[in-house]
Amino acid sequence: MAREFVVGVTGASGAVYAQRLLEVLCDAGTVHLIISQTAWELAAHEGVDFEGFSATYYDNNDLSAPIASGSSRFERMVVLPCSMKTLAAVAHGYSSTLIARAADVSLKERRRPILVMREMPLSRVHLKNMLSADESGAIVMVASPAFYHHPRSVQDMVDMVVGRILDHLDVPHTLGPRWSGYDA
Repeated sequence: MAREFVVGVTGASGAVYAQRLLEVLCDAGTVHLIISQTAWELAAHEGVDFEGFSATYYDNNDLSAPIASGSSRFERMVVLPCSMKTLAAVAHGYSSTLIARAADVSLKERRRPILVMREMPLSRVHLKNMLSADESGAIVMVASPAFYHHPRSVQDMVDMVVGRILDHLDVPHTLGPRWSGYDA
């Protein structure tokens, strides 16, 4: 059975993470892609192009899309980057956009959506919303690259974060070395 994923891209900086994830996921299965209007604008500003992926694109306002229903059989969802607005919507079940509704479907169907924040510093409200999302069944990640692998470029740091996301999706990858001790 082919794997199906939903990727939501929201209006937080870090579109390069989503672009890299899509490069891998589109080869791993079927991808349903939702990009908010602010995400399109911010991606253009950051020099990231989301056109041309072998994905099914949905308008973020289309709450009648198939992925808005629990009868849709997508396997997992990633929101990357996840804005604090979207985090709040997911954490509190406020499904006014397709991204928030698909994440809500993921939660109710026990599919553990992955929400990847890129914000800092974090306010008490952000932390409470992260805890609420976690308690509801989401996996909360922060795009925080490690340095044990001695990254030599921004791409190396992006790959490290995306590799961790892929690990949680059980998607094989070779995006970077794994920790193997101090002497390795």
